[in-house]
Amino acid sequence: MNKNTLWATLLVSTSLVTSAAFADDAAPAAPAVDPSAIKFGALIETGATVNSQSPGYGVNYGHLLTDKTDQVLLNQAVLTLNRDLDPKAEGFDWGFKLQGFYGSDARYTHFIGVFDHSTHDRNQFDLVEANGLAHLPVLTEGGIDAKVGAYSTPIGYEVIQSSLNPLYSHSYIFNFGIPLKHTGVLTTTHVNETLDIYLSVDSGINTTLDHRGTVNGHGANGLAGFGLNGLLDGKLTVLALSHFGPANAKYSSDTPAGNPNADHLGRYIGDSVITYKASDTLTFVTELDFIRDDLGWGTGNGASAGGVAQYVQYALDDMITLVGRGEFFADPKGFFVAGFPTNQGFVDYERGIPTTTLGTGTAASQHGTNYIGLTFGANVKLPGLPERFDGIMIRPEIRYDTTTDGTNAFDYTKAGVAKDDYQLTFGADLIVPISFF
Repeated sequence: MNKNTLWATLLVSTSLVTSAAFADDAAPAAPAVDPSAIKFGALIETGATVNSQSPGYGVNYGHLLTDKTDQVLLNQAVLTLNRDLDPKAEGFDWGFKLQGFYGSDARYTHFIGVFDHSTHDRNQFDLVEANGLAHLPVLTEGGIDAKVGAYSTPIGYEVIQSSLNPLYSHSYIFNFGIPLKHTGVLTTTHVNETLDIYLSVDSGINTTLDHRGTVNGHGANGLAGFGLNGLLDGKLTVLALSHFGPANAKYSSDTPAGNPNADHLGRYIGDSVITYKASDTLTFVTELDFIRDDLGWGTGNGASAGGVAQYVQYALDDMITLVGRGEFFADPKGFFVAGFPTNQGFVDYERGIPTTTLGTGTAASQHGTNYIGLTFGANVKLPGLPERFDGIMIRPEIRYDTTTDGTNAFDYTKAGVAKDDYQLTFGADLIVPISFF
């Protein structure tokens, strides 16, 4: 699908959804604007990770957003202006979300073509969300929620906004197994109280719509899946989503590391998040992930990876929650897991621009390994704060990573050689949310 077809699809989808919303004369009128429903807030996250091996390249391999060792980072300074949809709305409702941040995390979260080369500094600007929302009381008893514009992916358990995650460092699945953002139209059809159906058409993984924001000539991608809610007396939920479409850069004079056939070779991602709330204090979350890239190292054989992450969260009281995460991630051809020592390395790689990368695999060897990650931490909320600053917390953690077959994947030297088959890191961050209104 070319860009013109993509635009037409987006416009037709939006038109159909909007027309459906007003086709039923009996549908309740739009509610009056409630100023209190519009929220404006900020969030600041700063943290550091200490690596026991003190790698020569200064990179915690297997990490992205927490990749710099022995250095204090301004991970995120976020501003958010939004109006959420009313989850109990029976008639038409509307909303929006505009979110951006400045910090070191932006090196890995850019939309292609949006602030991605505005600076070569470690701290960069990033647009996370810019979308409109609508609840349409049509077709089913629960209606349809539509999101149009730029938005964070609904795929996966961990997310870009740091305060919504259970730990400071991210899983292999978040770093290497799922997309982070899309541009397009996403619909969630609430078939009934139990079943939601997700469908989207979008421009791809971390991409926007014009020629500066895509990496190949066929930018149309899509998402499909379902959510199950309220199972086992409300204790169990399931979210199973898949994304598909080409994701690699096509060769051009601007992308010399691309591939001429990239727009005809797809990337397929399947991810399931199963959440079981055993009690008011104990929660289990299991994430299963599979990713397949038809291009791979460009040999025609493609590359696949995937794994499982298990989270356990136990609330000791209102102030302290203990968190554990165990993960297995298989990358047998070494195509997905990598390290990027330069500030522009990740986005240059996405765009098909030659850059320095660290990793176990190469096009010649196609040798990868399996990774195991064990992380233990805590969320410690600070008590007695004004409501405007409610939610300030510190998140210490200890993390151990290793390979299952003895492959040296960690502790890279300045020569680009990995010396160890394990890595031990100690990290902590401070999150300060601020509510303006």
